[in-house]
Amino acid sequence: MKGRIWHGLRSASVMALALGLATGVQAQEWEELSSSRKVDDETSVDVRVRYGVGHIQLRAGEPGTLYRMNLRYDRERFEPVVEYRSARLELGVETVGRNLNIKGSKDGGELALELAPDVAMDLVLELGAVRATVDLGGLDLTDLELSTGASESIVDVSRPNRGRIRTAQFSVGAADFAAENLANLRADRIEVEAGVGQVTLGFGGEWDQDMRVNVSMGLGSLELRVPEGVGVRLEKDSFLTSLDAEGLVKDGNDHVSENWDTAERRLVIEVEAAFGSIEVVRIR
Repeated sequence: MKGRIWHGLRSASVMALALGLATGVQAQEWEELSSSRKVDDETSVDVRVRYGVGHIQLRAGEPGTLYRMNLRYDRERFEPVVEYRSARLELGVETVGRNLNIKGSKDGGELALELAPDVAMDLVLELGAVRATVDLGGLDLTDLELSTGASESIVDVSRPNRGRIRTAQFSVGAADFAAENLANLRADRIEVEAGVGQVTLGFGGEWDQDMRVNVSMGLGSLELRVPEGVGVRLEKDSFLTSLDAEGLVKDGNDHVSENWDTAERRLVIEVEAAFGSIEVVRIR
């Protein structure tokens, strides 16, 4: 039947080696789930992906397929989430029970997800203690919210967004987080809230508009990678934060690039930081 969700479920492996009865750690029982859905008459969809522990990969898929998901999960601790109704799609896993020991499990479990490039999407990614490899290139995004916990996350926008975003939001916990080719998001504004860790924001890609970025950080390092031809204004409100911004000159309370007045495209970056370092790097 057209538009029907297809599932395939099979046992992948059996018991992991027990650490001993005294530890109380449950053995792992792995399952695999494959699920997909064809595009019916949808023109826009709200998509929410929830994934707490493991490795997640996300990218654009084939036109005509709303989503394709391959999931490997520990059925003793998680159960799959695959729900679609009224142009709202929810995918991922949720915890079984209240007690979840995630120690050492960041390398266990996998979610590979492809989303349709030909359907407009408001996309929400809720990630926990994960390793995330996310390529948003080629999707038709009209809104974006991404949140991570204690994670190692790489976000790339390898091709221009087919849609346009008013505000893209990234919330990062105790994490190493890198986002590249952010100009391809076609976002008027990008907001980044980070706790502790290392954050790299790269603004490569196709610039077709000016952009404003707001970054709020607790403790850590922030690297801003900006193309040479883009004018930069850095508005910094910080306590004990060092700044390394070669090519930027002081302008009142701000720092601006020498080409600010003549640049065809401009980037305004407002940073609030408590402790750490900020570095502006020019890229070609």
